[in-house]
Amino acid sequence: MKNSIIRIALSAATVLLAVNMAFAIEVTTPDFKGAAKANADAARATADKGKAAVKGVAAKTKTNANAKARIIDINTASEAELKAIPGIGGTYAGKIIAGRPYANKAQLKSRNILPSLVYEKTKHLIIAKQPKK
Repeated sequence: MKNSIIRIALSAATVLLAVNMAFAIEVTTPDFKGAAKANADAARATADKGKAAVKGVAAKTKTNANAKARIIDINTASEAELKAIPGIGGTYAGKIIAGRPYANKAQLKSRNILPSLVYEKTKHLIIAKQPKK
């Protein structure tokens, strides 16, 4: 009798656990409409990124062309032109003008006209042309 009560109790516990497990598992169906919309949105975003990248390359090329056009000769530039170079203010412009002529732009650094950091920042924007003899 004792064994049969234990068996019944274990069977009841097993049935209750099985029922609880069945309710714990949630069955979902895929949302095909939502997935299609998400895929379309992702494709549109990728296309927009591609267009932005092309515009960015074009802008960078245009900027590089403008930078080449804005290279300033430190032997002939006015104080205002020198001040227009990023990193060079009135003090550095005055020192550059006072130290003329320069054989090359690296002399700005070797003669201590510009600190190393300022020179490194501006060296691609300047040149030291030599006068024709």
